[in-house]
Amino acid sequence: MTDFKLHDAESAPSDSKPLLEKSQENFGMIPNLHAVMAEAPGTLEAYQKLHELVLDSSFDNDEKTVLWQSINVEHKCHYCVPAHSGIARSMQVSEELDDALRDEKPLPTEKLEALRRFTLQVVRNRGEVSEKEIQAFCEAGYGHRQVLEVVMAVAQKVMSNYINHMAQTPIDEPFKPFEWKK
Repeated sequence: MTDFKLHDAESAPSDSKPLLEKSQENFGMIPNLHAVMAEAPGTLEAYQKLHELVLDSSFDNDEKTVLWQSINVEHKCHYCVPAHSGIARSMQVSEELDDALRDEKPLPTEKLEALRRFTLQVVRNRGEVSEKEIQAFCEAGYGHRQVLEVVMAVAQKVMSNYINHMAQTPIDEPFKPFEWKK
């Protein structure tokens, strides 16, 4: 059943209204993903908080884009891939990096490639990565903090990717130029 409601400030449950206001302030609109999540205020609040925490992580904007898009592409998320292409542009991430992630092509540096490889190992193996895989990630220039922050980013994207699959969330107008299909 894919008749999930896209809530706005009028239709949202009362506990979601301030969360949607926050989305409006942060994005200049209420993203359709947030409009869907508003049905469950705790879900929207958790997602917003995870998003803030990933933004405040030790990763730079290129690395955040590698995290988000690697997971989005792996999960085949019709909504998040174009949304994060738009977000990448606003974060001054190069089109070349975003296109390489969307098309699963080689990344410009070995360090970014190591981040994508480790992120996909976490996703594909449901967190069961070997000591050797963690060591390789650390040898590429990361540490235990980044191992834990990868898990945090995976949690964020699992929420959005899975909800978008179930709700068939429509792509927001600003992200339509970046539509994507695996």
